[in-house]
Amino acid sequence: MSTDSAAVTTSRALSRTNASAVRRRRIATTLTYSFLIALAIVFLFPFVIAIATSFKTEPNATADPLGLVPSPFTTQAYHDLFHNNDFFLWVKNSVIVTVCVTLLRVFLDSLAGYALARLRFRGRGAAFATIVAVMAVPGVVLLIPKFLVIRQFGMYDTYYGLIVPLLVDAAGVFIMKNFFESIPVSVEESARIDGAGSFRIFWSVVLPMARPALITIFILSFQGSWNELAHFIVAAQSTSLNTLTKGVAQLASGQLGSGNRYPLKLGASVLMTIPVAVLFFIFQRRIMNSSAGAVKE
Repeated sequence: MSTDSAAVTTSRALSRTNASAVRRRRIATTLTYSFLIALAIVFLFPFVIAIATSFKTEPNATADPLGLVPSPFTTQAYHDLFHNNDFFLWVKNSVIVTVCVTLLRVFLDSLAGYALARLRFRGRGAAFATIVAVMAVPGVVLLIPKFLVIRQFGMYDTYYGLIVPLLVDAAGVFIMKNFFESIPVSVEESARIDGAGSFRIFWSVVLPMARPALITIFILSFQGSWNELAHFIVAAQSTSLNTLTKGVAQLASGQLGSGNRYPLKLGASVLMTIPVAVLFFIFQRRIMNSSAGAVKE
């Protein structure tokens, strides 16, 4: 009986211990999710305010700037934007610049990353060290040198001046180099035996395997060029070359009209965020996925 009593006591003690551990895990999980929800609310609240304000009248937006319910509800801000020729000019310029920069940057970043990862040439280490050093330099420091180079090459106030300086990104080259180095060299050997050159191997063998990194660079390039402002300010002054970011900045500074115009400004900002948000939600599951399983041993 004493043995059975000891076993029962031990079982009860283990049950209490397990129950206590379960309660602690539940409390920890609850606190974690509560913190994440609070953090999400902090980040999302300004965007929700922007959406709500874009449907307000200007007096309502001025009197109740943080209200979440427009009173009265109106789409006048979007009506004014869609009937403004300048807005469609900004959209056109942003689309031209963003598409050109995104496609060419993905190609050039991947090409440079492959060269640094696979090719052996004099100065390879110095080139990579320079790229890492450029990543550490704040972009605002390079604005004046960038302006001088653009003027020297005769690209100021042209599409070339808006596009060409953004075609290569140090962070993109760094990401692609590291990803290419994670791909085994053995996958290229058969193509090299068949007589394929370096570019053929890069284009037909290695690049298709780097799809996760390419998607990451694509999203970062699209977002960066779509939201770019400082470079566009120093690269052009003609109103015919204004992009969405530059146009919305002029709206926010009051250069294009009188009054606070909160609904109009925030309506333009909301429309401006839609392409980047859609692109991110489409590709979010594929950002920098592991390349494991690409090669079977």
